[in-house]
Amino acid sequence: MFDRDREWSALTAFAADDRPGATLGVVSGRRRQGKTFLLRALCQATGGFYFAADQAADGESLRRIGAALGEHLGAPAPLEFTDWHQVVDALLALGREQPVPVVIDEFPYLAKANPTLPSVVQNALAPLRRQREASRTRLLLCGSAMSFMGGLLSGNAPLRGRAGLELLVPTLDYRLAAQFWGIDDPVTALKVNAIVGGTPAYRREYARDDTPAGPDDFDAWVQRTVLSPTSPLFREARYLLADEPDIQDTGLYHSVLAAIADGNANRGGIASYLGRKSGDMAHPLNVLEDSGLIAKEPDAFKDNRTTFHITEPLVTFYHAVMRPIWSDLEHTADPARLWQRSRRRFTGNVLGPHFEHVCRHWTRHIAEEHLLGDFPHRVQPGTVNDPAAKTSHEVDVVAYGLDDDNRQPILAIGEAKWGETMGIAHLERLRHIRALLAAQGRHGAETARLACYSATGFADDLHAEAEKNSEILLVGAADLYR
Repeated sequence: MFDRDREWSALTAFAADDRPGATLGVVSGRRRQGKTFLLRALCQATGGFYFAADQAADGESLRRIGAALGEHLGAPAPLEFTDWHQVVDALLALGREQPVPVVIDEFPYLAKANPTLPSVVQNALAPLRRQREASRTRLLLCGSAMSFMGGLLSGNAPLRGRAGLELLVPTLDYRLAAQFWGIDDPVTALKVNAIVGGTPAYRREYARDDTPAGPDDFDAWVQRTVLSPTSPLFREARYLLADEPDIQDTGLYHSVLAAIADGNANRGGIASYLGRKSGDMAHPLNVLEDSGLIAKEPDAFKDNRTTFHITEPLVTFYHAVMRPIWSDLEHTADPARLWQRSRRRFTGNVLGPHFEHVCRHWTRHIAEEHLLGDFPHRVQPGTVNDPAAKTSHEVDVVAYGLDDDNRQPILAIGEAKWGETMGIAHLERLRHIRALLAAQGRHGAETARLACYSATGFADDLHAEAEKNSEILLVGAADLYR
């Protein structure tokens, strides 16, 4: 198990809770993050019951869980159930003597075949119900369909208010992913992370522990893994979309993702890319957001402006690099030529935006207090109007603090460049933007620090200026991993 201490501690504390009364927990997360590994290990360590649902008719699922429960109890024959009320009560009976975890994995499969199942669980866990009060079963419902699992405890859902644990198993962040892949070179680690993100299974099962041997092996690694039709990574981005039950018209949703991967980050740009009206984008964007495939980023300076980004790097890579040349990739004997043709799109549409996102993550969660003068309260991209020049300026990193009066001063503004050595010209641009913000009366703008992020490095004149001026922060690729 790699870096799942928080999740393991939460699960073991929930499972070992000795107080009377059955309790409910919900575990979710995208596929291949290690949820099943955690839950199976929990049941093995505690003598709990684990059941993995299949895509099946309701009657078959009842027979399967009856057989699994009979085997778990050492019964001479499979248990027979006519409905899920009987199943849930039998699961509650497992905890009559002591606390015991009971896991139903891929719960959305069961609920799709029988939509009443959440209500069945709700009724079984009703307050003062005898079967619940006499049990210490710790029932864990697990699933990878993010839109379904996200709605399981929300709004007017039957199980709202019933759960004592809600655990999301996330992907590894970029620093943990570098450790997991065993990559020491920071630039290579960022490149790999921009393609496969932090999904653990992509290294173990999908790439079969094939990692870049060094910076010079990166191009060859891309060709023999994600661009190879014989690799499971080759079609994985397509399957991620198919995993979501709320996504019916996959063509439409692939087009929306393609628009975002092509640099159309706002609703109007996405609609224009698809040849539709902006209002038509509300539903597909909401579905993709509920599925965890995209996320909204509010503009740091404009309340009415929101941009979207794809949360799964492999999906971005697929739409930016692979989808435009998909037929060639399937039939070519020379992926090196296709990869060379795609390098510009990889740098501009994948590495650049990914680097900006990593820089914001570092600033918000990792940068030490003294670097920015305080801990950031929020970090976002922003757009600043320049009335005199009749233009606007994009700011990659805007860090806000939070003072004792609940005001949010600007701590820092920053620019991130993946393949460009940053110099004095970049610093002067940031100084100009800071002056514009000060003229607008933005709190803290006058003293905001100026942050330059570069994966390539910094010119000597910028280094010299930073040494003389503590308001200037230079962050290289290696700094992001310290």
